[in-house]
Amino acid sequence: MPVLDVRGATIDYEIEGSEGPLVVQLHGLTSSRTRDALLGLDLGRSLRAHRILRYDARGHGRSTGSTSKGDYGWQALAGDLLALLDHIAPGERVHGVGPSMGTGTLLHAAVQDPERFATLTLVTPPTAWKRRKEQAAVYLRNADQVERLGTVALVESGSTAPVPPALADAPLTRPTVAEDLLPTVLRGAAKTDFPPKKAIKRIETPTLILAWTGDRTHPVKTANTLAELLPHSRMVLARTPYGVMAWPGLFAEHVTLHE
Repeated sequence: MPVLDVRGATIDYEIEGSEGPLVVQLHGLTSSRTRDALLGLDLGRSLRAHRILRYDARGHGRSTGSTSKGDYGWQALAGDLLALLDHIAPGERVHGVGPSMGTGTLLHAAVQDPERFATLTLVTPPTAWKRRKEQAAVYLRNADQVERLGTVALVESGSTAPVPPALADAPLTRPTVAEDLLPTVLRGAAKTDFPPKKAIKRIETPTLILAWTGDRTHPVKTANTLAELLPHSRMVLARTPYGVMAWPGLFAEHVTLHE
């Protein structure tokens, strides 16, 4: 697999396809491109005649990590993303898609480089702004738990949490972050947030927002707020696994409509 060294980490990536517009697919916190595919979140699979760039964020999957929690904030991860795009497709406008942490990363990247993206697809937007403090406390507790008891304890405690209806048929998976790095990653996530609302209002990129119900860490309220802020956005809500099954087709339609 090709890699790129960025700010003390080696980013592992792959490109599917040899011609056509470039799509970059991100993943969520403690996940990876492989794990997201198992969860049905590989939305690029319905596209044809496109190059699809999939990569593991620093500290996740096959990518190596750094030891500073600040490197795992969404603004810093956006810097990694833009560096990767500059390496693979300098000057090219691309289509960006990603869930949760990927959504936060894409929003910061779009604020930093507004001309870089032809479209955005924001999947299961996480807690943000006023509600972020509550979620940050959860991440800090989880980081402490991993240091005391290991990743297994975190997985076991998570197995008792309510499952969103749209994930009812998803397989059980484990975090894809090394145990010694996981507390740092979680503490970095606790310190990050979306860009200010006034900055998001200035994003002119056509945006598709895909959300699901019944998930406190990815509340519909965040998706609704983004839909209100982003001037060229459309939101689709999934209430069952069948709703999520429609997402690859909706994503492909969104990308091809804005080429």
